[in-house]
Amino acid sequence: FIPSIPGAVASTVAAAEPSDSAAAIPNRLPLEPPSREQVRLLLFGTLSAVHSNILLLHQLGYAEPNDWSRPISTGRANEVMAILTKRVEVG
Repeated sequence: FIPSIPGAVASTVAAAEPSDSAAAIPNRLPLEPPSREQVRLLLFGTLSAVHSNILLLHQLGYAEPNDWSRPISTGRANEVMAILTKRVEVG
């Protein structure tokens, strides 16, 4: 049991005086959010070369394998292409 003192007010809120650490934090937001632009990547090669590069880009965290198009024949012997369209931050 904690006795109360007449006229006393308890508070869990810190004093309103600015501290040195609070003054060091800038109170600014970026003027403009980074813009996003569309880019398109094209891979040309044999089916196995295109597939292995898609998996490599996935391992690097760049794109999911399902985000790529299905392999498309280029009309050249043993050559296909795959297309990835992605939105990336610029600036």
